[in-house]
Amino acid sequence: MKVDNYGRVIISEDEAFNALYQNKNTNISDWNLDDGHVIEQYNNSLLKNADRMDALESLKELDISIKEYDLNNQKNWFITEKYKDFNIVDFLLSQTQNEEQYQRVVTELELFIQYNMLEVLIYIKYLVDTMRENNIVWGVGRGSSVASYVLYLIGIHKIDSIKYNLDIHEFLK
Repeated sequence: MKVDNYGRVIISEDEAFNALYQNKNTNISDWNLDDGHVIEQYNNSLLKNADRMDALESLKELDISIKEYDLNNQKNWFITEKYKDFNIVDFLLSQTQNEEQYQRVVTELELFIQYNMLEVLIYIKYLVDTMRENNIVWGVGRGSSVASYVLYLIGIHKIDSIKYNLDIHEFLK
């Protein structure tokens, strides 16, 4: 399995075959195969066998930047109206209790803005709130994400990065 610059997963013929072999009901219509010849063979077999499965399309080159691609995909995220205009900056700043926390949030928010990730924070807030409302359990935190105090305030993990002196730059490299 490969991933292109846009984050689209591209699989080989063998990976497709193995997935179909393991589950014959697998829907492969959204798959990106790395071999146009395989796609052509598959689509021809559908025509010959009058199968009711969807034909595959070759992976198309995109004429937009990766940044534009990401922004377009973020617009398609499912999120309730309550969160569409949610002011994540005000929310996070209101969660601080002292100057050190306030400054840490400001520093991290500047980085999230620099990486154009404020919309991602809103979605994460929506996701955490939805999991809480539905009694869904998630992990306490792992990897470099625990270096983010903002993610701690949102509730994505339970590691206070200020208490443990974790550098946000470990997360947002």
